[in-house]
Amino acid sequence: MEARIYRPTKTAMQSGRGNTQQWVLEYVPQTPRRPEPLMGWVSSGDTLNQVRLRFDSSDEAVAFAKRRGLPYVLEPEHERKVRPRNYADNFKPKPR
Repeated sequence: MEARIYRPTKTAMQSGRGNTQQWVLEYVPQTPRRPEPLMGWVSSGDTLNQVRLRFDSSDEAVAFAKRRGLPYVLEPEHERKVRPRNYADNFKPKPR
């Protein structure tokens, strides 16, 4: 069972950056997900898919994985690119 350590990005449904400051350790699914025949919900036989551990830093998450003897993959943090924009920029002539 392999663990994945990453810092989540903000969802498309929110404008703020809530729940993006902490690092998440979750297990890579061992069995594929498949739709349940009766209700059509997606199900899996692996209960570790439900485990998501949150840490304040990536070092804490890596130390936890090493203590437990888990092989892990540390995904690099994505830097936020902020382009400063003004309202007046909407009306500037654009070169062709």
